[in-house]
Amino acid sequence: MFRNLMPLLARNFHVLAPDLMYVFDYGAPIGFRLAMRQPERVLGIVSQNGNIYQEGLGPKWAERAKYWANPTPELRAQYESAFAPETIKGQYLTGEKPGTVGPDGYSLDIAHTTESGYAQRQDDLIFDYQTNVALYPQFQDHVRQYQPEILAAWGKNDPSFIYPGAPRS
Repeated sequence: MFRNLMPLLARNFHVLAPDLMYVFDYGAPIGFRLAMRQPERVLGIVSQNGNIYQEGLGPKWAERAKYWANPTPELRAQYESAFAPETIKGQYLTGEKPGTVGPDGYSLDIAHTTESGYAQRQDDLIFDYQTNVALYPQFQDHVRQYQPEILAAWGKNDPSFIYPGAPRS
């Protein structure tokens, strides 16, 4: 999803490390954790659907919070559909104009689902995401204290990290 934003930024900025200080979606807390470790090195953050507010968590996160509180095998099993090909395609195509997203990204993601242990690793990530949510107040304090320049771009159709998280960023 950052493929379209990166070239626009490159017109005026030297763009590096889209997975670090260009924080994005599920991986955004990694960038914020790094920024907190060495705040003097971070002058700006580009955040695309990179949520650090409860208001930015979509409805499915309420179900995940139940799982975090009570991680039974039955609740864990409900996430198996998250790795179905149609679900993965939906992550790329929902809210996009038909024909504007090439199949390479979601095809590669679908191919990874056949790897041994894939579902287990993804379930582990879903369970572990609660540690990021717990850090949201610290991320917010960091931004208030160090005031790095932040460009927050948000897709209004993202079902996971919803638009109400953007105005807070």
